[in-house]
Amino acid sequence: MNYFYYKTELPEYYIYKPILNGGIPLETDSKFKNASQNFENEHNQTNTLYYKQIESFYSGKNIPALTEEPYVNNIENYKGTIKHELERVRMPDQPVKDYALTWEGVAKTIFKDEDFGKQLSEKSFLVEDVKRLVGNVESFNERLNLVFTYVQNRMNWDETRSYYTDKGVIKAYKDQTGNVAEINFILISMLRLAGVEANPVLVSTIENGLPVYPTRTGFNYVIAAAEIDGKQILLDATHKFTSPNILPLNVLNWKGRLIKNDGTSIEIDLEPSIPSKENFNLMVSIDNGGKMNGQARILRTDYDAYRFRVENNAKNQENYLEKFETELGDLNISNYRIENQKSNLKDPIIETFSFASNNQSDIIGDKIFVNPLLFFTRTKNPFNQEKRIMPVYFGYKNQEKYNITLEIPNGYTVESLPVPMKIATEDKGIVYLLNFFAEGKKIQINCTKDINNSIFAAEEYQTLKDVFQKVTASQNQKIVLKKI
Repeated sequence: MNYFYYKTELPEYYIYKPILNGGIPLETDSKFKNASQNFENEHNQTNTLYYKQIESFYSGKNIPALTEEPYVNNIENYKGTIKHELERVRMPDQPVKDYALTWEGVAKTIFKDEDFGKQLSEKSFLVEDVKRLVGNVESFNERLNLVFTYVQNRMNWDETRSYYTDKGVIKAYKDQTGNVAEINFILISMLRLAGVEANPVLVSTIENGLPVYPTRTGFNYVIAAAEIDGKQILLDATHKFTSPNILPLNVLNWKGRLIKNDGTSIEIDLEPSIPSKENFNLMVSIDNGGKMNGQARILRTDYDAYRFRVENNAKNQENYLEKFETELGDLNISNYRIENQKSNLKDPIIETFSFASNNQSDIIGDKIFVNPLLFFTRTKNPFNQEKRIMPVYFGYKNQEKYNITLEIPNGYTVESLPVPMKIATEDKGIVYLLNFFAEGKKIQINCTKDINNSIFAAEEYQTLKDVFQKVTASQNQKIVLKKI
């Protein structure tokens, strides 16, 4: 039998709060016990201190292993742990000392540190550059975009995560290099000088874990929040492919804490409210030998565009296309063009290309069999475990949409089309549609998959698995063309 037993002995003067992570079923018990400690007084005499001691016991058995699962943000968040946080010290004949913290208290303490609040008040060295940038610009949104792009291009992140400055904003600005706090504090100060309300937001990145209880180590990163016409815009100028309201993916971690100029703070949601989109438009013709030719246009917005830029930044076009062709089943791609990959970062990425393929259809006798989503067909369910321990994490809301026009060859007719499909979970967390419309020589195929929650609880896993199984099955039905 796999079994563990854990015991703590704490003098009654120290009050600790036990924090249990991981949702493991434990047996717990505690009791008071007499205890004593010998010590030498100032006259080198041995004295004995008698006190009560709190003994706590924790035990568990047959704890399931924590194994790697797909779509997990940080496996450490789900590891079974027992931690103790000091809440209070009450020594005999001394006033009680409280150590219990609130997030408001943590934020206020951080703000008072001179590597935080004082650095945010350093602005004079930026005045001339801000005047030059936005002097004749009236629109606050345009001012924000100009300042953000300037800081993002000028400053280089030294890859240090912290909500405190290291060398300070003045030196960082001069060196054009700094840590997260220095770069985003420069951004905040420049926005304020440009007349845009801006404040720091404390964040715990995915690697740092979820800030479950208030401590200063609960945070390890700081971004900026601007407000224009009552709308909040989240900003991080440390990365080269971020844009207003598009943050690094590891920053999308539950909640952040916005700190105002007076040190007060409010909780804010880091999760994007608008789904990112991937739209695939294809015009395809198939000949009587089953060969396909066509044109494609792929549009990606927001986080889907950001992820594409980050993943493909270091690849040259030839390497990218080679990999892309292989992923799509040895497609031959020509006339490839891409827009907005390394500039106009607020705009969607648009890929256009022509393609040819010899292996996207099967010919059996006088019939041609075609998958409805061609080379974009999902062949495997990503969720194949029997049970799930951890939540399913998609990172952000997403809509994937396919519009395909398929022109069938002369001498053929449509014998049958797959059954149209509509699936939706009870809370509309996932909605999937697949529809067909045939007229003359053309078949119109429309498919949409909406993921409307960025995270699904482990209890929803079976529903998720079933939905994706149906999605996979629907995409592997065949369009059947028959020779006339």
